[in-house]
Amino acid sequence: MTAIRAQGAGGQNVNKVASAIHLRFDIKASSLPDFYKERLLALNDQRISQEGVLVIKSQAFRSRDKNRDAALRRLQALIRSVATLRKTRIPTRASSATRKQRLDQKTRRGRDKLLRRRVTDEG
Repeated sequence: MTAIRAQGAGGQNVNKVASAIHLRFDIKASSLPDFYKERLLALNDQRISQEGVLVIKSQAFRSRDKNRDAALRRLQALIRSVATLRKTRIPTRASSATRKQRLDQKTRRGRDKLLRRRVTDEG
């Protein structure tokens, strides 16, 4: 973690105080389980470099401590997001009764629309 000067407006304070935080997290060298490392490296995230280093910049607050906490929270949230496994979808088929009901609804709807047409003197 390194403290840097924050960007943007801030008056005289912004030119003197290094309140923004750069959190550099080397995924490959970390003590995380290999499963987490693989999933983190597989993310399509511009904050992860080719070498596998995740860089999180936090400058939302004026205090260095709050920015440090915010950066750590964002790192934890990212790790938690790859920790959860998504359930695999089991493909299902609609029952024949459901298919028949859908077709009946389509027929009724078509009949209603047919009755709204302009009446002509044909035949």
